[in-house]
Amino acid sequence: MSNFKFIESINSLKESEFNNLLDVNDSPFIKYGFLESLENSKSVSKINGWQPNHLTLFKEKKLDGFMPLYIKHNSHGEFVFDHQWSYALNRAGRNYYPKLLTAIPFTPCESKKIIKNKELAYEIFIQEVKDLMHANNIETWHILFPDEDIDETLVDNNFIKRTGYKFIWNNKKYSSFEDYLEIFTSRQRKNIKSEREKVRKAGVTFDIKDQSSLVLEDWNDFYAFYKNTYLQRLQEPYLNLDFFKGIHKKREQLNPIIFFAEKDNKRVAASLFFNRKSVLYGRNWGTSRDIDSLHFECCYYQGIDYCIQNNIMQFDPGVQGEYKIRRGFEPTKTHSYHYVIKKDFRDAITEFCTKEKTEIDNYLKACNRYTPFKKKYKI
Repeated sequence: MSNFKFIESINSLKESEFNNLLDVNDSPFIKYGFLESLENSKSVSKINGWQPNHLTLFKEKKLDGFMPLYIKHNSHGEFVFDHQWSYALNRAGRNYYPKLLTAIPFTPCESKKIIKNKELAYEIFIQEVKDLMHANNIETWHILFPDEDIDETLVDNNFIKRTGYKFIWNNKKYSSFEDYLEIFTSRQRKNIKSEREKVRKAGVTFDIKDQSSLVLEDWNDFYAFYKNTYLQRLQEPYLNLDFFKGIHKKREQLNPIIFFAEKDNKRVAASLFFNRKSVLYGRNWGTSRDIDSLHFECCYYQGIDYCIQNNIMQFDPGVQGEYKIRRGFEPTKTHSYHYVIKKDFRDAITEFCTKEKTEIDNYLKACNRYTPFKKKYKI
Protein backbone atom coordinates (compact mmCIF):
# COMPACT_ATOMS: atom_id res chain seq x y z
CA MET A 1 0.00 0.00 0.00
CA SER A 2 1.28 3.48 -0.92
CA ASN A 3 0.69 6.71 0.92
CA PHE A 4 1.78 10.33 0.53
CA LYS A 5 3.23 12.34 3.37
CA PHE A 6 4.44 15.94 3.66
CA ILE A 7 7.60 16.21 5.78
CA GLU A 8 9.29 19.19 7.44
CA SER A 9 12.87 17.98 6.98
CA ILE A 10 14.79 15.71 4.67
CA ASN A 11 16.47 14.33 7.78
CA SER A 12 13.38 12.21 8.43
CA LEU A 13 14.23 10.15 5.33
CA LYS A 14 16.77 7.35 5.04
CA GLU A 15 19.57 8.51 2.80
CA SER A 16 20.04 5.04 1.32
CA GLU A 17 16.38 4.90 0.22
CA PHE A 18 16.62 8.42 -1.22
CA ASN A 19 19.74 7.50 -3.20
CA ASN A 20 18.01 4.44 -4.66
CA LEU A 21 15.63 6.77 -6.50
CA LEU A 22 18.49 8.63 -8.23
CA ASP A 23 20.43 7.84 -11.38
CA VAL A 24 24.22 7.94 -11.33
CA ASN A 25 24.43 11.07 -13.50
CA ASP A 26 21.69 13.09 -11.80
CA SER A 27 22.45 16.69 -10.88
CA PRO A 28 24.31 17.14 -7.58
CA PHE A 29 21.68 19.64 -6.46
CA ILE A 30 18.84 17.10 -6.14
CA LYS A 31 21.03 14.76 -4.11
CA TYR A 32 20.45 14.09 -0.44
CA GLY A 33 23.72 15.65 0.70
CA PHE A 34 23.00 19.00 -0.94
CA LEU A 35 19.46 19.33 0.42
CA GLU A 36 20.57 18.08 3.84
CA SER A 37 23.35 20.68 3.98
CA LEU A 38 20.87 23.47 3.21
CA GLU A 39 18.55 22.40 6.03
CA ASN A 40 21.09 21.42 8.68
CA SER A 41 22.97 24.70 8.25
CA LYS A 42 19.71 26.66 8.60
CA SER A 43 20.48 28.34 5.27
CA VAL A 44 17.00 27.09 4.47
CA SER A 45 14.37 27.44 7.20
CA LYS A 46 10.99 28.95 7.97
CA ILE A 47 12.77 31.95 9.55
CA ASN A 48 14.37 33.02 6.25
CA GLY A 49 11.29 32.32 4.16
CA TRP A 50 12.04 28.76 3.03
CA GLN A 51 9.81 26.41 5.03
CA PRO A 52 10.43 22.78 3.97
CA ASN A 53 7.25 20.85 3.26
CA HIS A 54 8.61 18.12 1.00
CA LEU A 55 6.23 15.67 -0.62
CA THR A 56 7.14 12.02 -0.12
CA LEU A 57 5.54 8.78 -1.24
CA PHE A 58 6.03 5.60 0.73
CA LYS A 59 5.25 2.06 -0.34
CA GLU A 60 5.17 -0.41 2.52
CA LYS A 61 7.12 2.07 4.66
CA LYS A 62 9.87 2.43 2.04
CA LEU A 63 10.50 5.69 0.16
CA ASP A 64 9.12 5.43 -3.37
CA GLY A 65 9.08 9.09 -4.44
CA PHE A 66 10.23 12.57 -3.39
CA MET A 67 9.60 16.13 -4.51
CA PRO A 68 11.28 19.15 -2.90
CA LEU A 69 8.59 21.55 -1.79
CA TYR A 70 8.78 24.77 0.20
CA ILE A 71 6.18 27.07 1.68
CA LYS A 72 7.58 30.45 0.68
CA HIS A 73 6.94 33.68 2.54
CA ASN A 74 9.05 35.77 0.15
CA SER A 75 10.68 35.38 -3.28
CA HIS A 76 14.33 35.60 -2.23
CA GLY A 77 16.90 33.26 -3.75
CA GLU A 78 14.73 31.93 -6.56
CA PHE A 79 16.20 33.60 -9.70
CA VAL A 80 12.77 33.61 -11.37
CA PHE A 81 11.30 36.98 -10.55
CA ASP A 82 7.63 37.22 -9.65
CA HIS A 83 7.47 40.47 -7.68
CA GLN A 84 5.11 42.05 -10.21
CA TRP A 85 2.75 39.14 -9.73
CA SER A 86 2.74 39.53 -5.96
CA TYR A 87 2.10 43.28 -6.22
CA ALA A 88 -0.82 42.68 -8.60
CA LEU A 89 -2.50 40.11 -6.37
CA ASN A 90 -2.01 42.25 -3.28
CA ARG A 91 -3.63 45.20 -5.05
CA ALA A 92 -6.61 42.94 -5.68
CA GLY A 93 -6.90 42.41 -1.93
CA ARG A 94 -5.61 38.82 -1.97
CA ASN A 95 -2.52 37.17 -0.54
CA TYR A 96 0.30 36.07 -2.83
CA TYR A 97 2.20 34.60 0.10
CA PRO A 98 2.49 31.98 1.28
CA LYS A 99 3.06 30.31 -2.06
CA LEU A 100 4.35 26.83 -2.85
CA LEU A 101 7.70 26.35 -4.55
CA THR A 102 9.38 23.30 -6.03
CA ALA A 103 13.00 24.27 -6.61
CA ILE A 104 16.50 23.87 -5.24
CA PRO A 105 17.09 26.90 -3.00
CA PHE A 106 19.54 29.50 -4.36
CA THR A 107 20.37 27.21 -7.30
CA PRO A 108 19.14 28.21 -10.78
CA CYS A 109 20.27 24.99 -12.44
CA GLU A 110 18.19 22.37 -14.21
CA SER A 111 17.64 19.14 -12.29
CA LYS A 112 14.98 16.59 -11.60
CA LYS A 113 12.28 18.04 -9.40
CA ILE A 114 10.48 14.74 -8.80
CA ILE A 115 12.49 11.60 -8.15
CA LYS A 116 10.51 8.40 -8.07
CA ASN A 117 10.12 4.76 -8.88
CA LYS A 118 10.11 4.69 -12.68
CA GLU A 119 6.74 2.92 -12.72
CA LEU A 120 5.01 5.87 -11.06
CA ALA A 121 3.38 8.73 -12.96
CA TYR A 122 4.28 12.36 -12.30
CA GLU A 123 0.58 13.20 -12.19
CA ILE A 124 -0.01 11.61 -8.79
CA PHE A 125 2.54 13.95 -7.19
CA ILE A 126 1.06 16.96 -8.96
CA GLN A 127 -2.46 16.16 -7.82
CA GLU A 128 -1.36 15.75 -4.21
CA VAL A 129 0.08 19.28 -4.16
CA LYS A 130 -2.98 20.71 -5.89
CA ASP A 131 -5.11 19.18 -3.12
CA LEU A 132 -2.85 20.84 -0.55
CA MET A 133 -3.34 24.21 -2.24
CA HIS A 134 -7.12 23.94 -2.21
CA ALA A 135 -7.18 22.78 1.40
CA ASN A 136 -5.06 25.73 2.55
CA ASN A 137 -6.27 28.46 0.16
CA ILE A 138 -2.80 28.83 -1.42
CA GLU A 139 -3.15 30.59 -4.77
CA THR A 140 0.06 29.65 -6.61
CA TRP A 141 2.64 26.88 -6.99
CA HIS A 142 5.88 27.39 -8.90
CA ILE A 143 8.28 24.77 -10.31
CA LEU A 144 11.65 26.28 -11.26
CA PHE A 145 14.39 24.88 -13.53
CA PRO A 146 13.06 21.31 -13.92
CA ASP A 147 14.56 18.83 -16.36
CA GLU A 148 12.85 18.75 -19.74
CA ASP A 149 11.33 15.31 -19.23
CA ILE A 150 8.47 16.75 -17.15
CA ASP A 151 7.59 19.62 -19.52
CA GLU A 152 4.70 17.95 -21.33
CA THR A 153 3.19 16.60 -18.11
CA LEU A 154 3.16 20.02 -16.47
CA VAL A 155 1.62 21.76 -19.48
CA ASP A 156 -1.04 19.03 -19.71
CA ASN A 157 -1.83 19.68 -16.04
CA ASN A 158 -2.58 23.37 -16.64
CA PHE A 159 0.75 24.83 -15.57
CA ILE A 160 1.66 28.10 -17.26
CA LYS A 161 5.05 27.79 -18.96
CA ARG A 162 7.33 30.77 -18.49
CA THR A 163 10.43 31.36 -20.59
CA GLY A 164 13.69 32.76 -19.28
CA TYR A 165 17.29 32.60 -20.42
CA LYS A 166 20.85 32.12 -19.35
CA PHE A 167 24.20 31.68 -21.07
CA ILE A 168 25.80 28.26 -21.48
CA TRP A 169 29.23 27.28 -22.80
CA ASN A 170 29.30 24.24 -25.08
CA ASN A 171 32.42 22.22 -25.68
CA LYS A 172 32.76 21.53 -29.38
CA LYS A 173 35.63 19.13 -28.75
CA TYR A 174 38.29 21.82 -28.52
CA SER A 175 41.81 20.50 -28.13
CA SER A 176 43.01 23.45 -26.03
CA PHE A 177 42.02 26.95 -24.92
CA GLU A 178 43.98 28.33 -27.87
CA ASP A 179 41.99 26.10 -30.19
CA TYR A 180 38.79 27.41 -28.60
CA LEU A 181 39.84 31.02 -29.23
CA GLU A 182 39.86 30.32 -32.97
CA ILE A 183 36.05 30.60 -33.08
CA PHE A 184 36.26 34.33 -32.28
CA THR A 185 36.87 37.32 -34.47
CA SER A 186 40.43 38.58 -34.21
CA ARG A 187 39.33 41.55 -32.13
CA GLN A 188 37.53 39.49 -29.49
CA ARG A 189 40.30 36.87 -29.46
CA LYS A 190 42.68 39.69 -28.61
CA ASN A 191 40.36 40.97 -25.86
CA ILE A 192 40.17 37.58 -24.15
CA LYS A 193 43.92 37.10 -24.34
CA SER A 194 44.36 40.57 -22.88
CA GLU A 195 42.06 39.80 -19.92
CA ARG A 196 43.92 36.59 -19.14
CA GLU A 197 47.27 38.32 -19.51
CA LYS A 198 46.28 41.00 -16.98
CA VAL A 199 45.68 38.30 -14.38
CA ARG A 200 48.94 36.54 -15.21
CA LYS A 201 50.94 39.78 -15.05
CA ALA A 202 49.39 40.52 -11.66
CA GLY A 203 51.21 37.41 -10.46
CA VAL A 204 48.08 35.30 -9.99
CA THR A 205 48.27 31.53 -10.29
CA PHE A 206 45.61 28.87 -9.66
CA ASP A 207 45.39 25.86 -7.41
CA ILE A 208 42.52 23.52 -8.34
CA LYS A 209 41.23 21.27 -5.58
CA ASP A 210 38.65 18.59 -6.30
CA GLN A 211 36.80 16.35 -3.87
CA SER A 212 39.81 14.04 -3.50
CA SER A 213 42.13 16.82 -2.28
CA LEU A 214 39.82 19.28 -0.50
CA VAL A 215 40.26 19.67 3.26
CA LEU A 216 38.04 21.47 5.75
CA GLU A 217 40.35 24.49 5.98
CA ASP A 218 39.85 25.09 2.25
CA TRP A 219 36.18 25.81 2.92
CA ASN A 220 37.05 28.34 5.62
CA ASP A 221 39.18 30.20 3.08
CA PHE A 222 36.54 29.95 0.37
CA TYR A 223 33.80 31.21 2.66
CA ALA A 224 35.82 34.25 3.71
CA PHE A 225 36.06 35.29 0.04
CA TYR A 226 32.42 34.44 -0.69
CA LYS A 227 31.13 36.39 2.29
CA ASN A 228 33.31 39.38 1.45
CA THR A 229 31.64 39.87 -1.95
CA TYR A 230 28.27 40.19 -0.18
CA LEU A 231 29.58 42.49 2.54
CA GLN A 232 30.91 44.85 -0.12
CA ARG A 233 27.27 45.27 -1.21
CA LEU A 234 26.15 45.58 2.42
CA GLN A 235 24.35 42.23 2.20
CA GLU A 236 24.43 38.98 4.12
CA PRO A 237 25.14 35.87 2.01
CA TYR A 238 22.36 33.39 1.44
CA LEU A 239 24.59 30.49 2.42
CA ASN A 240 26.57 30.16 5.64
CA LEU A 241 29.79 28.38 6.51
CA ASP A 242 27.98 25.38 7.97
CA PHE A 243 26.37 24.78 4.58
CA PHE A 244 29.76 24.54 2.89
CA LYS A 245 31.07 22.30 5.66
CA GLY A 246 28.09 20.06 4.94
CA ILE A 247 29.09 19.98 1.27
CA HIS A 248 32.58 18.95 2.36
CA LYS A 249 31.19 16.01 4.33
CA LYS A 250 29.30 14.85 1.24
CA ARG A 251 32.03 15.78 -1.25
CA GLU A 252 32.32 12.28 -2.73
CA GLN A 253 28.60 12.37 -3.53
CA LEU A 254 28.46 15.99 -4.74
CA ASN A 255 31.86 16.35 -6.45
CA PRO A 256 32.70 19.99 -5.63
CA ILE A 257 35.77 21.71 -7.07
CA ILE A 258 37.32 24.93 -5.76
CA PHE A 259 39.61 27.06 -7.92
CA PHE A 260 41.86 29.09 -5.61
CA ALA A 261 43.58 32.17 -7.04
CA GLU A 262 46.95 32.79 -5.37
CA LYS A 263 49.27 35.80 -5.37
CA ASP A 264 52.60 35.93 -3.54
CA ASN A 265 51.87 32.46 -2.12
CA LYS A 266 48.64 33.69 -0.55
CA ARG A 267 45.07 32.92 -1.54
CA VAL A 268 43.24 36.01 -2.80
CA ALA A 269 40.07 34.61 -4.43
CA ALA A 270 38.15 31.41 -5.04
CA SER A 271 35.34 30.04 -7.19
CA LEU A 272 33.22 26.98 -6.45
CA PHE A 273 32.09 24.51 -9.09
CA PHE A 274 30.29 21.17 -9.13
CA ASN A 275 31.17 18.47 -11.66
CA ARG A 276 28.35 16.32 -13.05
CA LYS A 277 30.71 14.55 -15.50
CA SER A 278 28.90 15.91 -18.57
CA VAL A 279 28.23 19.36 -17.06
CA LEU A 280 30.34 21.73 -14.96
CA TYR A 281 28.31 24.10 -12.77
CA GLY A 282 29.77 27.39 -11.60
CA ARG A 283 28.04 28.42 -8.38
CA ASN A 284 29.74 30.89 -6.03
CA TRP A 285 32.84 33.02 -5.91
CA GLY A 286 34.55 35.69 -3.86
CA THR A 287 37.75 37.70 -3.53
CA SER A 288 39.70 39.81 -1.07
CA ARG A 289 41.56 41.79 -3.74
CA ASP A 290 40.53 44.08 -6.59
CA ILE A 291 42.54 42.64 -9.48
CA ASP A 292 41.62 43.57 -13.05
CA SER A 293 39.79 40.72 -14.88
CA LEU A 294 40.15 38.30 -11.95
CA HIS A 295 36.38 37.69 -11.85
CA PHE A 296 36.35 36.63 -15.51
CA GLU A 297 39.35 34.38 -14.98
CA CYS A 298 38.00 32.74 -11.81
CA CYS A 299 34.43 32.26 -12.94
CA TYR A 300 34.69 31.70 -16.69
CA TYR A 301 38.10 31.12 -18.25
CA GLN A 302 39.31 28.65 -15.63
CA GLY A 303 36.03 26.74 -15.98
CA ILE A 304 36.28 26.66 -19.77
CA ASP A 305 39.88 25.48 -19.58
CA TYR A 306 38.91 22.77 -17.09
CA CYS A 307 36.10 21.53 -19.36
CA ILE A 308 38.42 21.32 -22.36
CA GLN A 309 41.10 19.45 -20.42
CA ASN A 310 38.61 17.03 -18.86
CA ASN A 311 36.29 16.53 -21.84
CA ILE A 312 33.26 18.03 -20.07
CA MET A 313 30.72 18.96 -22.70
CA GLN A 314 28.86 21.84 -21.06
CA PHE A 315 29.58 24.63 -18.59
CA ASP A 316 26.69 26.33 -16.79
CA PRO A 317 28.02 29.39 -14.93
CA GLY A 318 24.64 30.49 -13.54
CA VAL A 319 21.96 32.94 -14.64
CA GLN A 320 22.14 36.49 -16.01
CA GLY A 321 25.15 38.38 -17.36
CA GLU A 322 24.99 39.04 -21.11
CA TYR A 323 28.69 39.96 -20.94
CA LYS A 324 29.19 36.17 -21.03
CA ILE A 325 28.36 36.22 -24.74
CA ARG A 326 31.64 38.00 -25.50
CA ARG A 327 33.44 35.14 -23.77
CA GLY A 328 31.81 32.37 -25.77
CA PHE A 329 28.69 31.53 -23.80
CA GLU A 330 25.59 30.92 -25.89
CA PRO A 331 22.12 32.26 -25.00
CA THR A 332 19.88 29.38 -23.97
CA LYS A 333 16.23 29.29 -22.94
CA THR A 334 15.20 28.26 -19.44
CA HIS A 335 11.72 27.39 -18.26
CA SER A 336 9.63 27.54 -15.14
CA TYR A 337 6.07 26.37 -14.60
CA HIS A 338 3.33 28.05 -12.60
CA TYR A 339 0.04 26.66 -11.37
CA VAL A 340 -2.57 29.26 -10.47
CA ILE A 341 -5.84 28.15 -8.90
CA LYS A 342 -8.20 31.04 -9.66
CA LYS A 343 -9.10 31.86 -13.25
CA ASP A 344 -8.79 35.65 -13.08
CA PHE A 345 -5.21 35.55 -11.84
CA ARG A 346 -4.37 32.57 -14.06
CA ASP A 347 -5.49 34.53 -17.12
CA ALA A 348 -3.40 37.54 -16.06
CA ILE A 349 -0.27 35.41 -15.55
CA THR A 350 -0.82 33.64 -18.87
CA GLU A 351 -0.99 36.99 -20.66
CA PHE A 352 2.13 38.21 -18.83
CA CYS A 353 4.14 35.09 -19.78
CA THR A 354 2.98 35.22 -23.41
CA LYS A 355 4.13 38.83 -23.82
CA GLU A 356 7.35 38.15 -21.92
CA LYS A 357 8.17 35.18 -24.17
CA THR A 358 7.90 37.37 -27.27
CA GLU A 359 10.29 39.89 -25.72
CA ILE A 360 12.75 37.17 -24.72
CA ASP A 361 12.60 35.52 -28.15
CA ASN A 362 13.46 38.87 -29.75
CA TYR A 363 16.25 39.48 -27.24
CA LEU A 364 17.82 36.07 -27.87
CA LYS A 365 17.69 36.64 -31.63
CA ALA A 366 19.53 39.92 -31.10
CA CYS A 367 22.09 38.15 -28.92
CA ASN A 368 22.71 35.60 -31.64
CA ARG A 369 23.18 38.33 -34.25
CA TYR A 370 25.80 40.14 -32.24
CA THR A 371 27.94 37.29 -30.96
CA PRO A 372 31.67 37.97 -31.47
CA PHE A 373 32.25 34.76 -33.44
CA LYS A 374 33.53 34.21 -36.94
CA LYS A 375 30.67 33.77 -39.42
CA LYS A 376 31.02 30.00 -39.68
CA TYR A 377 30.77 29.71 -35.88
CA LYS A 378 27.68 31.89 -35.49
CA ILE A 379 25.11 30.32 -33.19
